[in-house]
This record gives sequence, structure tokens and C-alpha cells, in this order.
Amino acid sequence: MRTALVIGTGLIGTSAALALAGRGVDVYLVDHDAERARTAAALGAGTDEEPEGRVDLAVVAVPPAHVATTLADAMRAGVARAYLDVASVKGSPRRDLEALGVDLTAYIGTHPMAGKERSGPLAATADLFEGRPWVLTPTRDTDTEVLNLALELVALCKAVPVVMDADAHDKAVALVSHTPQLISSMVAARLEDADDTAVRLCGQGIRDVTRIAASDPRMWVEILSANPGPVADVLAGVAADLDETVRALRALQSSDESKRQDGAEGIEDVLRRGNAGRVRVPGKHGTAPTAYEIVAVLISDQPGELARIFADAGQAGVNIEDVRIEHATGQQAGLVQLMVDPAAAPLLTAALRERGWSIRQ
Repeated sequence: MRTALVIGTGLIGTSAALALAGRGVDVYLVDHDAERARTAAALGAGTDEEPEGRVDLAVVAVPPAHVATTLADAMRAGVARAYLDVASVKGSPRRDLEALGVDLTAYIGTHPMAGKERSGPLAATADLFEGRPWVLTPTRDTDTEVLNLALELVALCKAVPVVMDADAHDKAVALVSHTPQLISSMVAARLEDADDTAVRLCGQGIRDVTRIAASDPRMWVEILSANPGPVADVLAGVAADLDETVRALRALQSSDESKRQDGAEGIEDVLRRGNAGRVRVPGKHGTAPTAYEIVAVLISDQPGELARIFADAGQAGVNIEDVRIEHATGQQAGLVQLMVDPAAAPLLTAALRERGWSIRQ
């Protein structure tokens, strides 16, 4: 691949353009908002000038509702040898293209499983896709050259290719992406009218659950409008669990010992099923999640503190597997939770104490 046209310079389009440009591909940028294309170009994602001729690959990075018409226009204009989109749903754009009578041999649907709560070109990074799954949904009509160019794009973005059927993909993302967004927003919505005293008690748990609730509502309306059935199916199952959990909690209030016991068993059941599901979520490098030991360190809110603690851990020869930061409400301090291999926890604790860090049990 020597040339690429990125249509849509939001988070995903600009991130892909940055990755391609960084690997020596000549990238051309187009957006219905010319200012966004200029911003992406200024970030080093390519040029907002028109290509002189046909490019190797056109990457359509527009909202799901506009994917089919944007692709059809580009394909009829013959702007590229191959075309793909990066929308978060795959079945409906393909069916819309079929309805438009477009030749699908030059097209493949794709979906990089990466994103942020923030949108737009200024949120883009060249490493957004590194190590993340990038779904490809070829059909029997997809030309081999098109599939190869899509695989090259994935490789240049340092992502991991995953081949799936389009409708199977849509059911999967309904479970692992779209439903979590809605549930996160529903929990965060409880905070809107909550008492200030309650909100001041927010800790890491509520921060984890509501992190993605900061996402752009307009963008998510477009995504969910393209995949409503599978998401509704998953939510129906969640709603059934919620009903059972509410009944179990009400039973715990009963004066009847037998009902309280039933309620406790109902709560334990949903928590245990949650444990079983969480175990299936891939951990580091796509393997089964590891039970890490947490070394909690109190740090001040000063520039360079995190860099210093990572450097001290490195000097101790300990690899930090994951990290969380819990800010202390109303104070210029926080608690850093360093997740390490259990065997390394005593060594790290001793080394950090020796270097003056305050360790919390």
C-alpha cells in the first residue's frame, strides 16, 4: 500500500491516518467538515488536498448511518482500488450497499475494537489500535486483493486481525460494547440528581463503571440505531437479572427467615455468575486474566510522581502489569494501585519503602 484516502477524520479515521502516515503511506484526508480535515492534516495524519489519481485503499470512517451512501459515492467515482469501512456495525451497511446495487467485490467491512470516551481528530493517536482486535468481515464476493489490503492496513496499525461473519460480529459487539455503554450511562444517570454528600463518596468502583458514560450521546445514538435488535436482546437478559436481583433484595428485608435465605441465595447466584463471566474476559496478551497482587502507594499530586514511581519499580526489576489511580476527594493526593505478579509484590513493596514511598495495605 502506497496511497490511502481516509474519508471521515474523527477519532478512528484520524488515528488510522496517523498510523499509515507514520509508516510511509501517502494519506489523503476528506471530511464533510473541512476544518476537521485540516486539523487532522496539521497533526501529521496526511494532506487535505485531493489525490491526483486513484489510491490503493479508501478507508470510510463515518457514522454507521452514512457508511453505505459514502461508500457507494466513492466506489462509483472510482477513487480507489479497494474500499473498507470501520463502522462499529457490519450487517446493515453491507445490506444497504446491496440495496444500492453496488459491486461488492472491491469492498470489505471492518471494525477496529478500539476507541476513547473523547471523539474528533484531536483525540486521535497513531497507537490507538496497537494490540487490539480488528474485525474483518469478508464475503464470498470479496476480492483477494481487497482482503490483502485490509490485512495490510491492520498490520500497519499494529492491530490483530479477526475474521468474522458480519451478523455474528453485530451480536458480539452488542454484548461486549454496546450494552456496556448503555448500562454505564444508566448507572451514571443515577448520579445526576444524587445528593452532593453521596457524590463526594465516589470511589474507584463507580469511576470504573461510569468511565465510558462520558462518551458522545449523538455518536452512540447513531451506533445503536444501526444495531438495535441484538442490543435489545442482551438488555432483555440483563433486565431479567435485574428483576430477580430486586426480588432477592426485597426478600432480604423480610422478617421470614426462609425468604431471607432465598434472597441471599439469589444475590449469591448473580455474583457467582458474574465471577464466572469475568474470568472469560481476556487478560494481558489475550490470555486468561491473571490474579495480580496490588501494591498500593500514596502519592502527591505533583508533576513527575508517576514517572518516578515507575522508574523505581523498574530499578527494582519489577514489571508493572497494570495500574489504577484513585484520587483522594478534596486533597492533592491519590492512591496508586500497582498490579504485579504475586511473587514480585514483596520485592516491590520493600524497594519502594526503601526509596521513601508510603505503602498502604
